[in-house]
Amino acid sequence: MINIRGVTKRYGQQHGIHDINVQIAKGRITSLIGPNGAGKSTLLSVMSRLVPMDVGEVSIDGLDVNKTDSERLARTVSILKQTNDINVRLTVEQLVEFGRFPHSKGRLTSEDKQRVEEAIRYLELGPMRKQYLDQLSGGQRQRAFIAMVLAQDTEYILLDEPLNNLDMKHSVQIMKVLRRLTDELGRTVVLVLHDINFASCYSDAIIAMKDGQIVHEGPTGQMIDASVLRDVYDMDIPIHNINGNNICVYFS
Repeated sequence: MINIRGVTKRYGQQHGIHDINVQIAKGRITSLIGPNGAGKSTLLSVMSRLVPMDVGEVSIDGLDVNKTDSERLARTVSILKQTNDINVRLTVEQLVEFGRFPHSKGRLTSEDKQRVEEAIRYLELGPMRKQYLDQLSGGQRQRAFIAMVLAQDTEYILLDEPLNNLDMKHSVQIMKVLRRLTDELGRTVVLVLHDINFASCYSDAIIAMKDGQIVHEGPTGQMIDASVLRDVYDMDIPIHNINGNNICVYFS
């Protein structure tokens, strides 16, 4: 479980997030939704210690994020940021191998290589494994970075807008992979999503943020609700049940 208590992060005089209190259950997919500037990415970064909090505590399976040494934390939680810049020229395979560093320290064992192969296969990157990242499209690079995170093989996976730059096919593919990791391997996935229909179809729980605070949170079935979404997005969003999924028609 991720336990967030009284967390605040300011940027100058502005609050990125303010007095966040929430528990995120283990073994589920939890989506963070809300308008731009709601604080979703800041909260995700604070969870992983990429961004230091000003006030509050975050614990993951009882580990205090502020006090746990980096090596142990990297074996417990992995994160993919919204933007990823690497200063060295790497192939897809080398990038995915980098995900094993917390375990291998650069000396890949047979188990490390197996995890790398699984991640490459999950993301259908085999044909481009020897290509350099700067030779790939934005969507292909995004899949390579997600494969790196999967290869890290942590209990907790944090993803900031992982569907950026992806076409429909690969967006669905990524969400199915995350669903499989959760259902079959018990992984805990927390991700920022802008498309609330992906959150509706694949999440177990949703946390809705606005103006740096949590305004609603709960099981997906309760959150994909017209009154909840009106509070979050300041617009009326019709909802239709299609093949058992609640689909939000927000473009009309």
